[in-house]
Amino acid sequence: MMNTNKTKIFTNNLYALKTVWQISKNRVIHTALDSIAGYVEWIYMSIFFLRYVIGAIETQASVEEIFFFIGICFAVFLLLAMYGSYLKAVVYPYTDNKIYRTLYRKLYAKARNVELRCFEDADFYNRYTMALDGSAQRMTTAVNYFFSVVFGVAAATVAFWSMFRIDPYSVLFVISPIIGNFVFGTLMNKIWGGRYVDTVKNNRVAEYVNRVMHLAEYAKEIRYSSIHELMMKRYNDAMDGNATIADKYGKKAIVYTWAQNIITFALVFEGIMIYAAYRTIVSQTMALAELAIMFTAMSTSSWILIGLFNNFTETLKNGQFLEFFRTFMEYQEKIPEDQDGIMPEKIRSIEFRNVCFEYKENEPVISNLSFQIEGDKVCALVGHNGAGKSTIIKLLFRLYDPTSGEILVNGINIKEYNLKAYRRQFSAAFQDYKVMAMSVKNNVLMGGKFDNPDEIAERALKCAGIWDKVCGLSNGMDTIMTREFDSNGVALSGGEQQKIVVARAFAQQAFVKAFDEPSSALDPIAEYDLYKGIMYESKGHITLFISHRLSSVKDADEVFMLENGTVIEQGTHRQLMDMGGKYCEMFTKQAQNYLADENYKECAAA
Repeated sequence: MMNTNKTKIFTNNLYALKTVWQISKNRVIHTALDSIAGYVEWIYMSIFFLRYVIGAIETQASVEEIFFFIGICFAVFLLLAMYGSYLKAVVYPYTDNKIYRTLYRKLYAKARNVELRCFEDADFYNRYTMALDGSAQRMTTAVNYFFSVVFGVAAATVAFWSMFRIDPYSVLFVISPIIGNFVFGTLMNKIWGGRYVDTVKNNRVAEYVNRVMHLAEYAKEIRYSSIHELMMKRYNDAMDGNATIADKYGKKAIVYTWAQNIITFALVFEGIMIYAAYRTIVSQTMALAELAIMFTAMSTSSWILIGLFNNFTETLKNGQFLEFFRTFMEYQEKIPEDQDGIMPEKIRSIEFRNVCFEYKENEPVISNLSFQIEGDKVCALVGHNGAGKSTIIKLLFRLYDPTSGEILVNGINIKEYNLKAYRRQFSAAFQDYKVMAMSVKNNVLMGGKFDNPDEIAERALKCAGIWDKVCGLSNGMDTIMTREFDSNGVALSGGEQQKIVVARAFAQQAFVKAFDEPSSALDPIAEYDLYKGIMYESKGHITLFISHRLSSVKDADEVFMLENGTVIEQGTHRQLMDMGGKYCEMFTKQAQNYLADENYKECAAA
């Protein structure tokens, strides 16, 4: 449940005002003028205009004089109405678009800048979701409420002064709106804020189910399995959870709302009518003209006060939601993407020195890992699942920092480098790759700047063994991958997509290229051709690759056998086989399986 103090809420709204001012000064100025115009029109028409007209009638002013005054007022307020229409039709849509675009670009930039570990933290991801949830709209709303409160106080003061001049006791009727809105409005604010936070997790589950049910990439699994029922159960559980949360807050909300309406509306307006009737009819201490002016002034004052406290309550509520945006934007990254430092040179050496790492506390993945790579070599990382192979690549790329120990590149701790420049020294084909809903060429180049992009993409696709397939597509390299946004897009097979991802690594002009299980979706012949391409592309830089199929690592310059997050054997394929250790055992078992499979095929054919 949100528990932001009043001071923080106030500073959050000032933060929103400052942020919007930096993006669009026009929006802030026009919002202030619009708020002023609205209150001036309201106060003037309901109090001063009425007082003038009634006074003119009582003093028997000429009809021309009265209508001239009315005409001037009409013309002024017509101009104000035209100004309001201009704001709604032109200024607000334009500035909204500018504010929304700028704010979400900042949010996305921040999201890209935080370390990868944050997105694996459910609590952090919930806060990120809440920061994204209508944050731009909440910023502009905060500006609206800010000026509504500021100028609402001024308008209420003028209205009270007018009431006091007619009858000092009439001001006492404003006490009920104050109690109704300030006390019960604050209680309602806590209820809505608490309910919102409690439902975030369930809403994320519901949104996940919605995404799964309408994205094409999940369509096959939904149709050939019974996962649909499980997904619906998760959805129903989330909705039931939200219903339970609604019940949790519902009873109090009903009581507070009822009390607020009675105290805020019923007492003040019924009280005004009874008091005015008493002064006019019973005590006969008020003329009919004064009655009309006082009743109008009291009604206006009450509505202004009700609106003021509603706006104040909404400001408090909005300030609590702005806390998510502000804390997310002010989060201090552990591995900031914009970290400055030493500009790296060509990578000639990589060293892991006593490196330990754990994704979760007390669950080590890498344990006291030490190894060194010198010169332009092709190195293979092998071992069983969970041995830490992929984690080594992520640590080298500085997607994570070691829990202890250090990683040296060219003899310098990688934390000393300019992070963006450092990461540009690497290219990778990750096992858990994602294909973008963009052209084949853009999926290969991934936004990289090249003097001859078409030639680079073509060469990379040829090296990955997918060029012939791409040439046969309707628009060649310009064919859109996936059909999510283009009915003429292409849905490639898993193996073909994997080759596109490998082509990404080939296309980048990097000093270190890493391939994480690049052939997992390929047949043996395609795998052989792919590794042939990798070996060809390995000239002039360090190449790292991970593979479960040890037949693919025989030509590597160096093989690192990992177990439980550390290197247990190291050498060439021939050296490791001669050692007769874990690598030899694993390779022999795989070779026997291949031979058994071939013998089975020969027997079946006979």
